[in-house]
Amino acid sequence: MDRNYSDEQLLRIIDQAMVYQCACPAQVASVMRELRRVHQYQLRCLNLSGTDEMVHQRISEDVRKSHEVMEACLGEVLRLEGWDMETLTMPENLKKQMREENAEGD
Repeated sequence: MDRNYSDEQLLRIIDQAMVYQCACPAQVASVMRELRRVHQYQLRCLNLSGTDEMVHQRISEDVRKSHEVMEACLGEVLRLEGWDMETLTMPENLKKQMREENAEGD
């Protein structure tokens, strides 16, 4: 499965997003991590004898396609929000906005 983001980068996005309670990028990154786990599981199943190869191939292929869509989604969300794509850091204006919104709720 092709990956534009490493697991470490996804965790960084999740951490950044959760610190400032901006859950949307974190949700997309979390879905991608789960899709990777499902894909790995299906690959292991394909290596076992006595399993229905067609079932596992179908699941694996559809998970790969879903991951590709979610990766594109994450890239677009980060771009739209103005994240630094080199460091995967949330922009200061969004951090400030999240802090202010959270302070209003207190």
